Amino acid sequence: MDLSHMLQDLQQGKAPEEGHSAAEPDTLLSLPVAEVLLHVQEKLKAPGLTTEQSGAILHIVEQLFRLGDRHWLFSECCSNQSTDLTREYVDFVSSLTLYAALPLCDNDSGTLPESSFEATPARACVVSSVVLALVQRLGNGGEAVSSHCQATSWVFLIGPLAPLLCVFALTHMQEQAWTSEASRTAASNLLDSVVQAGDWETTSQLLFGKHNTERQPGVLGSILEILQSDLKRDSWKRNQATKHVFAWILMQVGRPWLTDYLEKVFPPSLLMSDDYCTDNQVLGVRCLNHIVLNVPAADLCQYNRAQVLYHALFNHLYTSEPQLIEVVLPCLIDLLPVLEKDPACTGLPRKPNRYDEVLRLTLTHMEMEHKLALRSVYAKFLEHFIEKMGIVIVRHLKRLERVIIGYLEISDGPEEQTRLAILDALEKTLLIAWPRMECRLSALVQSLLRLLCDLSTESIPPAVREELVTKATHCLLLLDHCTQGKLKMLLKDVDSSCTSTYVLRCIETVTMAQR
Repeated sequence: MDLSHMLQDLQQGKAPEEGHSAAEPDTLLSLPVAEVLLHVQEKLKAPGLTTEQSGAILHIVEQLFRLGDRHWLFSECCSNQSTDLTREYVDFVSSLTLYAALPLCDNDSGTLPESSFEATPARACVVSSVVLALVQRLGNGGEAVSSHCQATSWVFLIGPLAPLLCVFALTHMQEQAWTSEASRTAASNLLDSVVQAGDWETTSQLLFGKHNTERQPGVLGSILEILQSDLKRDSWKRNQATKHVFAWILMQVGRPWLTDYLEKVFPPSLLMSDDYCTDNQVLGVRCLNHIVLNVPAADLCQYNRAQVLYHALFNHLYTSEPQLIEVVLPCLIDLLPVLEKDPACTGLPRKPNRYDEVLRLTLTHMEMEHKLALRSVYAKFLEHFIEKMGIVIVRHLKRLERVIIGYLEISDGPEEQTRLAILDALEKTLLIAWPRMECRLSALVQSLLRLLCDLSTESIPPAVREELVTKATHCLLLLDHCTQGKLKMLLKDVDSSCTSTYVLRCIETVTMAQR
C-alpha cells in the first residue's frame, strides 16, 4: 500500500485499505513530521475510539516508520526546520507507552483483579511493534539521506528514548498478570533492539554506559528519574508494574555503580519492605539485601541507614510467613558485619552485640515453632549464623542444644531438608565449640542414635537416608574427638541385638575410627 494513502487514511481516521492506485501528490508528507506525530496522538485520545480503530492507526504509524523517507523522519531541516525532533519523539513515545499502560489501582491493597488487564497484552504487542520499527530505523545509521541535508544522529534520539523504552519493555517482559507470552516476547525483542541500536553490547552497558567513553553514557539515572514519581509513599501502589520494574533494574546494578544511586534506591526498597502485604515485603527485602551486598559499609552507615535497616529487618523476625523469613535471615547475616566487628576479633571481654540479639530471638522462635515450612527455613540458615558468630556461639549452647535435639526428632518430608540442615548446624557447632561439648555428650548421642533408629522405620528415599546416616555418623565421630574417646567407651555397652542395621553400622564406624 502506498505511504501517501496510508497518511490519508490516518488523516481521515480510517483503517488501511488494499488496492489503492499509484501515489498521488500528498500534502501530508510536506508537513513537518512533528505535526503528523501530534495528529496520531490526538487520534489515539479521541473519545469512543475502539480497539480495532486504534490498532489500525498504530499499524499505519508502524508502516510510516518502516517505509517513510529517513530524511523526512529524522532531519531537522526542510519541512522539519525549527523543530525539536528529540522532544517530539520523546512526547510521542510517551503517549504510546501510556496507551499500553496498566490501569491504576485506587485501593490500598495495590492489587487489581486479572480481568482488569484483559486488553493490556494486546495493546503492549501493538505498541512494541510500532516503537520497534522506530528503533530499528534509528539504528540503521548507514541508510542514505539527501546529499544536501544531514539526518539527526541516532545518538541524539536513541539516548533520550532509551529510558522510556526500557521502562516500557521491562513492564511487559516479566511474567505477570498483565502480560502474555506474545507481549513478553515482543517486549524482550524491543529491549534487545534498543541495546543494538544504541551500539551497546549488553543490557548492563545500556544501564551504565561503556567504560572510558562519554559518547555512550548509560541510562540508569534517567530510568530512576522516570520511576521516582511512582515510588513515593502515596503513589507506589497505584501501578502494579512499577515495583517489579524497579526491582529488576536494581538487581542489575552492582559495585561500584550502585553507590552513586543509593539515595534513589534505598528509600523505595525500605518502603516496600515496610508494607503489610507479604509479597511486597519479600520484594523489598530482596532489594535491600542487594543494596547491602553492593554498597560499601561506610556508605551504608552514613546517615544511620544501616541502623534503620537493621531495626526494620529485626522486626520482620516476628512474622510467621516462611517466604519472608527466608529473605530476612540472609539479609541480616549480610548486614551484621556492617554494624558489628567480627565476633572472633572483638577483643576481651567479648560483649554481647546484635549477633547475639538476632540469634537469641531466632532460637526462641525455632524452639516454639511447629510449622514444618518455617522450621525448614530456620534450619537452613542456622549453620551460616553459627559460622559467622564463631566461638561466641558458646553463649547460646543451652538453647541451641534443645533446638538441635527437637528438630532431629521430627521428619519434615521425603527430602528431609530440616534434619539435613540441623545436622550441618550441629557439625559446625562441634567444630567451633568443641571444648564445651563433653557435658552435652549424653544428650547429643542419644538424639543422634534415636535418629538412626527412626531412619530404619520411616519411609525415606534411599539416597536421603544414606545422606542422613553419613552426616549423623560424622557428628558422632566429632563428638568422640571432642570428648577424647569417651564416646567409644559408651558405645561398647550398646546391645547389638536390640538395634537397627544403621545404628550398628554407625557404632562400628565410630568405634573402629582412629583418633
